[in-house]
Amino acid sequence: MYELLARMQKALAERAENDSLRVLRLPNPDLIDFYSNDYLGLSKNPRVLEASIYAIRTGGEFGAGASRLISGHRAATEQFEQFLAEFHEVESALFFNSGYAANQGLISCMATRHDTILYDELIHASLREGLALSNAAHFSFRHNDLEHLNQRLRRAQGQAFIISESVFSMDGDEAPLLKMVELAEKYGAALVIDEAHALGVLGPKGEGLVQELGLQERIWARIPTFGKALGGHGAAVLGPKYLRDYLINFSKPLIYTTAAPAHVATTLLAAYQIMLQENKIAALQENIRHFREKLGYKLAPHFIPSRSAIQSLLWPGNSAVRELSKALSVEGIGVWPILHPTVPKGQERLRICLHAYNSHEEIDSLINCLEKYV
Repeated sequence: MYELLARMQKALAERAENDSLRVLRLPNPDLIDFYSNDYLGLSKNPRVLEASIYAIRTGGEFGAGASRLISGHRAATEQFEQFLAEFHEVESALFFNSGYAANQGLISCMATRHDTILYDELIHASLREGLALSNAAHFSFRHNDLEHLNQRLRRAQGQAFIISESVFSMDGDEAPLLKMVELAEKYGAALVIDEAHALGVLGPKGEGLVQELGLQERIWARIPTFGKALGGHGAAVLGPKYLRDYLINFSKPLIYTTAAPAHVATTLLAAYQIMLQENKIAALQENIRHFREKLGYKLAPHFIPSRSAIQSLLWPGNSAVRELSKALSVEGIGVWPILHPTVPKGQERLRICLHAYNSHEEIDSLINCLEKYV
């Protein structure tokens, strides 16, 4: 046990020395929120909260009691899945307890050892975890580099799969989906798109980038997650019915996990409906427009181009970006630093998250502070 203790203490000491030690912290209600993924403010929406409380009271249970294959499947979950399939214009949807579980559950079992999975080098850790569990050969391609992807596809063996995000979680930029679809069709590859940060942000009804571009019938699988703009938790795999049937039989994070309680599905359905009724997407998109317009020529070069809620200011060095975050907090503004090793060394950044509930005055205050320190 002493060797185990020494090994772990050494790893933690190295993190502390590199100023990359992670700690848990409670949200500070005194800071203006430019850090949470609750883009539309639905986690605090009174109507969503009422729907959740009502569902718990009338449902008569707090938990599901078992996995969906034993006694955890509920009518509310099935109803939500049917809504998802209709709203996202796809044949079927399968609900998972989290985006991490959905990504891991799909990627880990969709391919065999005879197949090849190609993935953007900046995909989320949950997708990478699925790759680690897959029997297929897998290779990265340079971020949004279609020529590199084309080269990889030429050498792919068996069934080829391509994995990307529609909006990337750390950069806030978009995948070139139309050309990626064309490449996938050229080689008969199955395209998997994580829509976590596009849902509720892009598209006239917040459907995501895939539907905004009209590509829903040309992409094999999509994963919208509900812990960002929808303000809840969970995710779904959208795709053909045979994929849903396959995952029910072979996806371990679905098969061996206690199901989400019925009130979760009811609450998420209410969140979708309120998202559409209260016109929050337009408010968010207006704030994104206002932020980009206010950046000006001094600040804009420090930012990764983005029309999403994620606006990343590159500020190299763990210690340097921590200090910038602290300086903003003194001004009453909450923006968390993203450190190496979460992002590559030299690409540390402030990850600014815009929301439908941020006022123009709050955004202007953020811009003024950035101009002062940057």
